[in-house]
Amino acid sequence: MADGCILAINPGTTTTRCALFADQGNGSVDLIAEQGLDHDETQMVGFATIADQLDYRTACVNAFLDEHLDGRNLVGCGGRGGMLTPVPAGVIRVNDDLVDFALHRPVYRHASNLGAPLAKGIAQPLGIPAFVVDPVSVDELPDIARVSGFAEIPRFSFVHALNIRACARQLARELDKPFDTLRTVVAHLGAGFSIATLLGGRLVDSSNRMEISPFTPERAGGLPPLPLIELCYSGKYAKEELLRKLYGNGGVASLLGTKDIRKVEQMIADGDEHARLIYDAMIYQIAKAIGAMASVAEFDLDGIILTGGLANSPTIADTLTRKLSRIAPVTVYPGSNECRALAEGVARAMHGIEDPMRWKGDGVVS
Repeated sequence: MADGCILAINPGTTTTRCALFADQGNGSVDLIAEQGLDHDETQMVGFATIADQLDYRTACVNAFLDEHLDGRNLVGCGGRGGMLTPVPAGVIRVNDDLVDFALHRPVYRHASNLGAPLAKGIAQPLGIPAFVVDPVSVDELPDIARVSGFAEIPRFSFVHALNIRACARQLARELDKPFDTLRTVVAHLGAGFSIATLLGGRLVDSSNRMEISPFTPERAGGLPPLPLIELCYSGKYAKEELLRKLYGNGGVASLLGTKDIRKVEQMIADGDEHARLIYDAMIYQIAKAIGAMASVAEFDLDGIILTGGLANSPTIADTLTRKLSRIAPVTVYPGSNECRALAEGVARAMHGIEDPMRWKGDGVVS
């Protein structure tokens, strides 16, 4: 497969990020081209459902390939996993059952559910395999981590598994340690946060980004339950309106009127003390959550990883490093290279380094 390449597809609400990688034949890949395909919001609202966007986005991906494939041989496709039922970490082969679930019965409605259908739509006519890798529904919590204080609501995992595991693999390579022996806490800091403990290659706990996460640029995070219950029954908000306020327009957006942390940093530079308080409180909560996840590993860590878009901020990265370096060395991998993580997962599956799982009905069966 010296001339073979792998396509990675990561659909978001108003973008589809595509990347083409050269397959090195050993589970590693080299970037050929990457592009974020922007979709006009006014056009996207014209689709009644996310599933209705499939043909339009497929045409966009094919246009990317027409521009960048340049005679190369496409040998595999990887798509963002979407909002699936709980699965172990790893690679899942895309089949008709998985496409049907992602399009018609996902756990939550989100553009990432188009990852598997897009990958299969490109791969099938070429007779090549398609996979999804480490979807957000990766759930490897041990029983002790599932216990909450209310029998009807056990804890569950919903986590940025793709980027978290990719960053942990990178740290393991740099430390020259086998991935399945690494002990680390990874903080994915983007529009949403995932702060997770990874032991022995498994995500054994996380500050669930839909449960008890610190507040983020757009999400409220963990809230006091009794006032929240009162608000739910106050008649002030309809259910969908309140959900949007908590998850999408919460956090920094609710407190300062912007989701852009760069703007918040400029507000602070301009002397806005309230903006400084909110900014410092967000960092305070991140550090506290990382400390809690470190306790899961009994504070015996090879390192702490900061990643995601907010890790591009020198102030955030430096402040967290200062706060946390007594626990373990802090490594910063800014941004989120999820397309590379997808392509590497596809390469591992195609070369027998990792056995892909199979989807049947509403979940993984092998």
